[in-house]
Amino acid sequence: MNNFRIGYGYDVHALGDGLRLVLGGVEIPHEKGCIAHSDGDVLIHALCDALLGAVAAGDIGMHFPDTSDEFRGIDSRILLRRVCGIVRGRGYEIGNADCTVAMQRPKLRPYIDAMRGEIAKAMSVDTDSISVKATTTERLGFEGEERGVSATAAVLVFKNK
Repeated sequence: MNNFRIGYGYDVHALGDGLRLVLGGVEIPHEKGCIAHSDGDVLIHALCDALLGAVAAGDIGMHFPDTSDEFRGIDSRILLRRVCGIVRGRGYEIGNADCTVAMQRPKLRPYIDAMRGEIAKAMSVDTDSISVKATTTERLGFEGEERGVSATAAVLVFKNK
């Protein structure tokens, strides 16, 4: 019997001037924010895809289409809570999540602990089960050119006995 499963998620959003920048449920002061249908929280979106993938439940777009007015501007923590409900509804618990955000600016280190706390709260897990890291791309690619932000997430889920 397969008691453990791993999921992987990846998401990207373009950046635009004068928009809110929300990462991991935390609003971060910056002159640019994510262009998106929801709040554009690329970190939580990657995490949702990782969780859904771990239990073979599709992807975030299948559950929360960006063509639906219901999800316009929605706080991505709400989506994360719903995704965790899907995971638990299939008989799994969340072991841990390891996430990385790639963005040239602003420096995200001052916000990491708050992101971990917001994500853990939305997932109903301990904060020490959530890892968030930030990196630049040394000015290479769309992240380095400050045209966008990307995030990856890996999760471990296990069967509830």
